[in-house]
Amino acid sequence: MKAISYARYGGPDVLEYGEADDPKLGPDDVLVEVRAVSVNPVDWKARQGHLDAVLPAVFPVIPGWDLAGVVVRPGPAVPEFAEGDEVIGYVREDVLSAGTCAELVAAPVRTLAPKPRRLSFEEAAGIPLAGLTAYQVLHRALGVRRGETVLVHAAAGGVGSVAVQLAAHLGARVIGTASERNHDFVRGLGAEPVSYGEGMAERVRGLAPEGVDAVFDTVGGDALKASANLVVPEGRLASIVDAGVTGYGGAYWFVRPDPADLRKLSELADQGVLKIHVEETFPLERTADAHRRSEEGHVRGKIVVTVPTSSPSGV
Repeated sequence: MKAISYARYGGPDVLEYGEADDPKLGPDDVLVEVRAVSVNPVDWKARQGHLDAVLPAVFPVIPGWDLAGVVVRPGPAVPEFAEGDEVIGYVREDVLSAGTCAELVAAPVRTLAPKPRRLSFEEAAGIPLAGLTAYQVLHRALGVRRGETVLVHAAAGGVGSVAVQLAAHLGARVIGTASERNHDFVRGLGAEPVSYGEGMAERVRGLAPEGVDAVFDTVGGDALKASANLVVPEGRLASIVDAGVTGYGGAYWFVRPDPADLRKLSELADQGVLKIHVEETFPLERTADAHRRSEEGHVRGKIVVTVPTSSPSGV
């Protein structure tokens, strides 16, 4: 099969397009023909070696954790899926090795859910990591309830844009930080936009003078520090990027695969509650360019890598 891989940590130039061994199918795995892969910041951070302490690399590494594709064959212990089923997955292993930027992936069944019927493969590929992160933080770390006010940082980004929609669906009032160019986009998602940067806290106070009930931090640093002062006394704070949140009495969250959560997200997409904005797509052989675009930041929604079928009739 064709795949992207890297044999050492480094910049986008270490990514190579070429032949790789077809994956072996275990009893609890599902062989998936990949159609699209979402690029997340964690992908290039892993490629740079920043996750080595918790996810060591077994080189060569195929990058990517998100996928949308079609089932080629389920393993013998997998009755949940059949050949031809369309699926999405957050396919994360305990090491960096066999990722999703490839024509074929042997995905553990615990990482998969049915693909939303109303979304394209490109849109659906943007759900798994971003969607699971947003869903788990809102429901488990923050416990957001109807009528509460939630502040979401980087509300136009991959995780933030999903978090805004899910929080609004829960019945919360949502305030989202974003650049001026993204204010209309964030407003369309269901949030009241405010500009980030200097004076952000004062702008949020202008909308919520008594403070906010919960903060979903995707930025860290100064934004996290400012956010800690915006939370009401009984409020909650969670970050997905800055472990220093625990020093403010908040929770640090690292997303995990969960097929029930992923299935719920797929259902919400089919109900029209959750939409995924794809800002730009790149073919598989240009995955390095997709990483470069992601590293530039200020992405509205998702960057997606598309994977052509290996033959007119599939695998």
